[in-house]
Amino acid sequence: MPALDFPLAQLKEYRGISPKPADFDQYWDAAIAEMQALGTSYTTEPAEFTAPGVVCEYLYFTGAGGARVCCKFLRPEKIEGKIPAIAMFHGYSGDSGGWVGKLAYAYSGYAVLALDVRGQMGRSEDNYHSTGMTLRGHVVRGLDGDSQDLFFRNVYLDTAQTARILMDMSFIDEERVGATGGSQGGALAITCAALEPRVKMLTSMFPFLSDFRRVWEMDLFQHAYDELAYYVKNRDPRHQRLDAMFERLGYIDIANLAPRIKGELYMFLSLMDAVCPPSTQFAAYNNVTAKKKCEIYPNHGHEGLPESDELIYEFFKGL
Repeated sequence: MPALDFPLAQLKEYRGISPKPADFDQYWDAAIAEMQALGTSYTTEPAEFTAPGVVCEYLYFTGAGGARVCCKFLRPEKIEGKIPAIAMFHGYSGDSGGWVGKLAYAYSGYAVLALDVRGQMGRSEDNYHSTGMTLRGHVVRGLDGDSQDLFFRNVYLDTAQTARILMDMSFIDEERVGATGGSQGGALAITCAALEPRVKMLTSMFPFLSDFRRVWEMDLFQHAYDELAYYVKNRDPRHQRLDAMFERLGYIDIANLAPRIKGELYMFLSLMDAVCPPSTQFAAYNNVTAKKKCEIYPNHGHEGLPESDELIYEFFKGL
């Protein structure tokens, strides 16, 4: 079997080496309370796309820090009783994607709410404010300021708020809400279920934002993680604050958030992934204590995984 990382037997036991801040739980408990105070109100407007038998809308809500956050929202036109719902999350720098790929779920009786991450390619507002640097990318935003200024803190809260909005809709069964995504979206599906533990089922494919220190040790600060290499070279060229940087990143490390998940996890792990290394994927997976299972793709990297769409669809029949 090709090898990019640890042997598979070691990967199956690996839990990560990145630090977890001492006040990690207090940090996120306070953030969740802030998010919950925002409530679950939203507005909608018709989408330019239409499909027979399906309502397609843009849904807007006020997220942490007052940002106007946008999602694509699809639901069956005719609803009897309460239906299940899925929150969807996209890859780094992208957006919530097209409407057509979500129709299979809407035609199968699910509501779908697909988040546009702030400041990326979708419609959500980026109202980020910090005294620190903002050059290069979202991972480094907040590294020079207060830990409350970490950009992904509010993005993670957006994911939980997305699930809470679905759960509060009169026609949604709050006990049948799932979350799904790949890469950044895989990380956000994990944060969604970690910060809103009522999420019943989730899928995550080769997640980003996990075990930052391991990425550093593998010298894979490139592609999605290249902004961290740029940050270190320019803000800490002699590595005097390297440990402090990884400590700060520990607040947004999904391997640290994974133990909070209560729902059932179905994860897709790619062993030749040089973008989100296999050990970082396993660090998140192995720290989940809830019911879980995984699919391992030995020869695939950070790319489309054959049959994964069908397997995920079958999994969510359990909602």
